[in-house]
Amino acid sequence: MKTTSLRSRSRSRSRSRNRKRKSSVSSSSCFDKAAMALKRGLPSSGANKNRSGGGGSSLPILLVIFFCVLSPLIFFVGRGLNITSSPADQNNDNDNEVGSGKQQLDWRERLALQHVKPLFSKEVIDVITSSTADLGPLSLDSFRKNKLSASWKVIGGETLVDNKAASETNQTATVVKQEASKGKGDNISEDNSQSGDTPAKLARRQLREKRREKRVAELLQQDDEATARLENAAIERSKLVDGAVLGKYSIWRKEMDSENSDSTVRLMRDQMIMARVYMSIAKMKNKHDLLLELQTQLKGSQRALGESSADSDLHPSAPGKLKAMGQVLSKAREQLYDCKLVTGKLRAMLQTADEQVRSLKKQSTFLSQLAAKTVPNGIHCLSMRLTIDYYLLPLEKRKFPRSENLENPNLFHYALFSDNVLAASVVVNSTIMNAKDSSKHVFHLVTDKLNFGAMNMWFLLNPPGKATIHVENVDEFKWLNSSYCPVLRQLESAAMKEYYFKANHPTSLSSGSSNLKYRNPKYLSMLNHLRFYLPQVYPKLDKILFLDDDIVVQKDLTKLWSVDLNGKVNGAVETCGESFHRFDKYLNFSNPHIARHFDPSACGWAYGMNVFDLKVWKKKDITGIYHKWQNMNEDRVLWKLGTLPPGLITFYNLTYPLQKSWHVLGLGYNPSIDRSEIENAAVVHYNGNMKPWLELAMTKYRPYWTKYIKYDHPYLRNCNLSE
Repeated sequence: MKTTSLRSRSRSRSRSRNRKRKSSVSSSSCFDKAAMALKRGLPSSGANKNRSGGGGSSLPILLVIFFCVLSPLIFFVGRGLNITSSPADQNNDNDNEVGSGKQQLDWRERLALQHVKPLFSKEVIDVITSSTADLGPLSLDSFRKNKLSASWKVIGGETLVDNKAASETNQTATVVKQEASKGKGDNISEDNSQSGDTPAKLARRQLREKRREKRVAELLQQDDEATARLENAAIERSKLVDGAVLGKYSIWRKEMDSENSDSTVRLMRDQMIMARVYMSIAKMKNKHDLLLELQTQLKGSQRALGESSADSDLHPSAPGKLKAMGQVLSKAREQLYDCKLVTGKLRAMLQTADEQVRSLKKQSTFLSQLAAKTVPNGIHCLSMRLTIDYYLLPLEKRKFPRSENLENPNLFHYALFSDNVLAASVVVNSTIMNAKDSSKHVFHLVTDKLNFGAMNMWFLLNPPGKATIHVENVDEFKWLNSSYCPVLRQLESAAMKEYYFKANHPTSLSSGSSNLKYRNPKYLSMLNHLRFYLPQVYPKLDKILFLDDDIVVQKDLTKLWSVDLNGKVNGAVETCGESFHRFDKYLNFSNPHIARHFDPSACGWAYGMNVFDLKVWKKKDITGIYHKWQNMNEDRVLWKLGTLPPGLITFYNLTYPLQKSWHVLGLGYNPSIDRSEIENAAVVHYNGNMKPWLELAMTKYRPYWTKYIKYDHPYLRNCNLSE
């Protein structure tokens, strides 16, 4: 109403200004004409008529002056009367203009409602309709500023622009209303209109406001629940990400929405295979132009594919290369396709690929065995430095303390046979650090003459607490000779020398390389076979715990001495599963001697941590059983080389199964061992080629071993040994 009244007033003022301007112009023109007439002596009007009459009279001049002077006076007097007229007349005019403006406003509201209905739900339209009567037009910008639910927002650029323009118009109208109310005193009339609201109308208004607030709260809650569901889904998807390839993997990447994210890569590889087939046929049929075209496209596809394993890794030119190759293959198919030829070429390519795979597997086996044989430079350096320093010591300083404990059967005795100083130190340190009373532990170490000085020097410099240490040289066991030990006698035979040391020894991928595992130097060392002579090495002991040098002790092992073996000789952890690590995996059951005496499904067990009852050993003559079967296997017809197969035979039906938590194996070859199983184990075993001191060790298992090494030791620093 205020806006229309202001508009009517501005229009009336503009009309009055125009009238004044016209009147002033007309008066000024009258005065100019009168002045010109006086100068010429002619009347200003009707001059042509009076000119014939001679000198003329002054009556026309007076009339002109009268109209020029009095007409403006009459105009201004009438204007003043119009200005001072009654306000009722003005209100009538304003009402007419307001009626027309209202009709225009109703028309605009209907048009806006037609555009808004498809965008909002019925509930939102009801809220807007109910709010319009009391609060004026409802602006979406107010909801945006208050950060309400996204359900109140209109998605789309055009709607946003329209809303913004509407809000700006409403703001401008509000400013005009405020200014008009300040200038004309309309606040009084507004207060009167508001005070005229009935209680029923106020109650309805409050009810509408409550319904609107409730709806807003419901929409906000729905948005919060939807956001929470999306976040939870994203978290669950992120848990499925493999940490090994996090550098190239992201659940937000676009290709993750597709089940076949490598479909383009596989299609390009298929095209390359078919291109090679058609190249061979084109060469056969002297299609040199097509052959050259296929070669060119093949090189382009190879460059675009590169080392990609997923579509996201492809070069940007890959789609173009894919299309061009498809066109060339279509052309080749029209000219060269022959079902028999294509089938023959694909079969030949398949056979070639199969041979390449077998060759690569052999090469991989050869290289892994070769790496397992090697001694790292750092460990070799450590052994040499320790050996030199040991032989520089005087004789009285080369002895270990507490030698009286070596034959005390009431203490806990360990047997460790190794030529690796660093590995032996980890076994001893881990055992002592997890022992409750280190003074009751005795370690019997046996090594070869090359590492005898180094092993002594290391433990002289780094004594393991109050534990007892004793180091022996296997080459000083005079009773261990070829006349007594079948293995030594077999190693001296021509057949064994031919197998190990012949001039054309298969150091490559020739025949016989499948036995590379058994050509490891450790199978030639008596340190590996000394485990079958424990009563001879330690004749005064009743029970001993045998440890390999590739294990780590994580708990106190003293409870193993109290385990009742039920008359058995060997206490070990069984390793058999549903169909693996059983006797038929290690022994040749096609041989009648093996098939007659052993069960092929009997469960195997592991060396690495074994409790041996030496009293029962002597009664059962275990060493004699071992000699018997070792003599029968001189031609390696019963089993390959190694110590586990003869151990399974020697201790057959004489092995007591320990709980699996005592000894967890596979850290040298199995990457999928459960972490909780490793951490709960008393002993973890790095059996396999991936020893923890080698560079090919599995990094996730290596910390269990390295934490027992002090890499800041001067000898280790001088030999560049680090984590």
